[in-house]
Amino acid sequence: MSTSRVLSAMIPDSKLAREVTQLIRDTESELLFSHSTRVYLWGALLGKQQGLAFDPELLYVAAMFHDIGLTSKYRESQLRFEVDGANAARDFLRSHNLSEDDVDKVWTAVALHTTPGIPEHMHGEIALVQAGAGMDVAGRGFEDFTDEQRDAVIAAYPRDPDFAAKMIDAFYHGMKHRPGSTFGTFNDDFLAYKDPSFERVNLCSIILNSSWKR
Repeated sequence: MSTSRVLSAMIPDSKLAREVTQLIRDTESELLFSHSTRVYLWGALLGKQQGLAFDPELLYVAAMFHDIGLTSKYRESQLRFEVDGANAARDFLRSHNLSEDDVDKVWTAVALHTTPGIPEHMHGEIALVQAGAGMDVAGRGFEDFTDEQRDAVIAAYPRDPDFAAKMIDAFYHGMKHRPGSTFGTFNDDFLAYKDPSFERVNLCSIILNSSWKR
């Protein structure tokens, strides 16, 4: 079977998956929708390659929701955009009567997808959303995929020629109204890159100027 046919077969063909596909397609830009689908495919390919246990349907839902917090729907939110996405995924899954264990896996996968050093030690769905996002945005793990796999994924869900700049813009516009939510993450890099007046919070200064006197 060709790699392209294998990719098509990898995307879950369930009522839940079809509904989440339509929801995200109706909510996100083509840039984010295609990115989210590629995140699933990179993650699923890597999971199969490494022999990780994961539920394809849960991985798909998590991948599709992972950046919804960057959309205009959340322009008034002061939460981390990852938490907005995790909460949206949780509401969606609960409305479909999934178990709380499955809901928790997806919530955590979305909430931690920008947190390095932790997801890779957790359930497969959680580890693979982060791995897929890292591959698609920054090329992390690029050499873990064959040329045929990379070409097939991009052919099925094309990567915008100006993807890097547009993705940075998407992050910036999704977080510029809630700069405090980027503290302690690398998300403040997007604000600093796009806004020269942005001032990062320094944890050492917070500690040294806290209410503790000794």
